[in-house]
Amino acid sequence: MEITYDLSAINDVAKQLIESATHKIILFYGDLGAGKTTLIKSLVEQLGSNDTVSSPTFSILNEYLGKNEESILHFDLYRLKTEDEAYDLGIEEYLQRDCWKFIEWPERINIFDQYDVHSAKIISLNENSRCLYFI
Repeated sequence: MEITYDLSAINDVAKQLIESATHKIILFYGDLGAGKTTLIKSLVEQLGSNDTVSSPTFSILNEYLGKNEESILHFDLYRLKTEDEAYDLGIEEYLQRDCWKFIEWPERINIFDQYDVHSAKIISLNENSRCLYFI
C-alpha cells in the first residue's frame, strides 16, 4: 500500500495502518527526520494510550500502555553498535510477546526474517508531506 499524506492527516494514516495490519510487528525505515517517531506517536495514540510518546533513542526501548492495559513496545535501534547489544537487551523475548511492536532502524540487526512483520518506509516529500510504503 502506498499513501501520500500531509502531516495534519497523520492520525488517519495511523488508523488505516492499524486496521490493515495483519501482524503486530512493524519495521520503520526512513532517513533521519522522515517522520518515523511522529507516525509511531500517532499509532500509540490510536491504540488507546495516554502516555507521552518520545523517541527511545537513548534507552532503545519505551513501553506504553494502550487500552485494556495492553503493552505497546517502541524500539529505536539507531544507537546499537553491534547486534549483540540487541540480544543483551532481550529483543528475542520482546518480539515473542503478544503486543504491538514498532521498530525504528531495524536494519541495524538481522533478526526479523524469522518473524511475521510489516515494513513501513517513510519518505519526506517536503516539510509537511510524506509518502509511506506499507507492506
